[in-house]
Amino acid sequence: MIADDLTGFTRFPKVPEVPYNQGVKRRPEKGENADAEDFARAMADVVRLKPDPRGRVRTAPRIDPPRAATTSNSSSARQDADDESEAAFVARGVDRRELRKLKRGDDAPGNRLDLHRKTAAEAVASVKRFIDASRRLHRSVCIVHGRGLHSEGNVAILKSRVRECLRSHPAVLAYADAPPNDGGPGAVYVLLRN
Repeated sequence: MIADDLTGFTRFPKVPEVPYNQGVKRRPEKGENADAEDFARAMADVVRLKPDPRGRVRTAPRIDPPRAATTSNSSSARQDADDESEAAFVARGVDRRELRKLKRGDDAPGNRLDLHRKTAAEAVASVKRFIDASRRLHRSVCIVHGRGLHSEGNVAILKSRVRECLRSHPAVLAYADAPPNDGGPGAVYVLLRN
């Protein structure tokens, strides 16, 4: 019956069955250099291509080492690198988004401390007292330390000392440069722990 339904289909010749337990033919064992000999035999008739006459292959551009900077440029470059590393700080476990909010000035500082015309020691002591007094009252504060443009050698001593103090103070969660309209790199917004 089924054969009658399959009219018009071609019958394929029957494939002879091979027993599954019949042994597999193995290649004869070769010496240690068999792979190298096979590769050499396969590559015997290979011919190297001629170089491209259009010259499209370019050599890697030569990179010159940086030139030695003059003494005045090297000190300003070192100061710029220090400014970059001191620009922001986040304590361990604090979300980086808090730092972004601080940089944008989303939380208006509750209190402000101006350190102009103070020595480094006076400034550090003032900052510690200010942080301790403000931490229970305000979430963020602003400390104005100046950019150091009028100090000897145009070095921002107060800026670096204040930021060192903030980094080591246990009540400070994060700090960042104030937005440009509130002092920029001459001031710092500080996020305080309650």
